Amino acid sequence: MTTQLQTNETILFIGDSITDCGRMDPNWKPHGSGYVGLFADLLAVREPEKAVTVINTGIGGHTVADLRDRWIDDALSHKPDWLSVKIGINDCHRHLESPDPNSPQSPEAYDEIYDRILDIARTELPDVKLLLIDPFYCSLDLDGKVEGSHRARVHDTLPAYTQTCDRLGEKYNARRVKTHDLFHEHFKHQHPGVYFPNEPVHPNRTGHMLIAEAVFDALS
Repeated sequence: MTTQLQTNETILFIGDSITDCGRMDPNWKPHGSGYVGLFADLLAVREPEKAVTVINTGIGGHTVADLRDRWIDDALSHKPDWLSVKIGINDCHRHLESPDPNSPQSPEAYDEIYDRILDIARTELPDVKLLLIDPFYCSLDLDGKVEGSHRARVHDTLPAYTQTCDRLGEKYNARRVKTHDLFHEHFKHQHPGVYFPNEPVHPNRTGHMLIAEAVFDALS
């Protein structure tokens, strides 16, 4: 299996901490230690004949509104042939933490802003190919058995954000990586601690490898 990437093309990954993953650390520059770096490694090993530029502009803690604020500088100015976006878990958490039901990170605001920045990408770069990576949350607290559980509340709320990815993926003919579903399929065979040893948001290297493989497959 080979990707659709071609020599002299550029693929840019933008998002939050899961994309960032230490990309400014001298030991991990310029791709970071997570799925972007692993994807670049897979590309180099599996398709060494292709000279593809891989760019990572993820920043930890960012929401879709933060992407909007830096969309021109950190995404479109690089004129990528392929543009991958992974954003949403910070929006979900901050919405749940806000006393305002119409917070700037609400599912409605997320949908509106995400739609707008993808529309701008299509307008400015008509030939850009899009990849949307779903936000994910990897806890087994799915049914709210413990009253007041924050993790159960996240699971109840996150589908509103992944539904936006579904809608926009179809609207913009984007390739998709449904990471939330992917991880939970693996949890039928492995405990989440294999991929998330500390908490349900940030995967370890094994979890990042799962995402990198899924990205490779989505681009193939």
